[in-house]
Amino acid sequence: MSKHIARDQMAQRARIHTAPAMAERQPAPDVLPENLPALRVDPVQPVVVDRSFEMPVALYAATVALYLGFVAVMAIGLASPGLAIPIAIFALFIVAGFGVPALWTQIGPKHGARPLRLQQLMHKGIATYTGRLNGRDAAVQMLILPVLILGWGLAVMTIRAFV
Repeated sequence: MSKHIARDQMAQRARIHTAPAMAERQPAPDVLPENLPALRVDPVQPVVVDRSFEMPVALYAATVALYLGFVAVMAIGLASPGLAIPIAIFALFIVAGFGVPALWTQIGPKHGARPLRLQQLMHKGIATYTGRLNGRDAAVQMLILPVLILGWGLAVMTIRAFV
């Protein structure tokens, strides 16, 4: 849990050290002409990027299906030629909203890590910003909003049918 520490308390507890001296490396003499200054050359660190959030693809697919289910309920319940284009645009936005990030996970640099499979998530759980969650809790946390939105759409269309 985070706790605010006042500046004066932080200054009392802080241990301040001097920065370590960094030796500058000289490039090979055949690389640079004599008249150019020597450059500091750092070793190349591999870039490790994980854009998948480790969540199973099945949970993303379920989220998309629930959102598209809501759009379908609205399209069926409010069937009107005037709403055909807005409903299609909503569906397109949902597909694009999940499709573009799915493509984003495939771009380089390759990180080698794959998203968890659903069975792995349920068995091992996942580390979140607020702590470790078991798989069932993580799935519920991810799917609760789409389920509530679909339920809301069904409730609205049920009320509309009887009123």
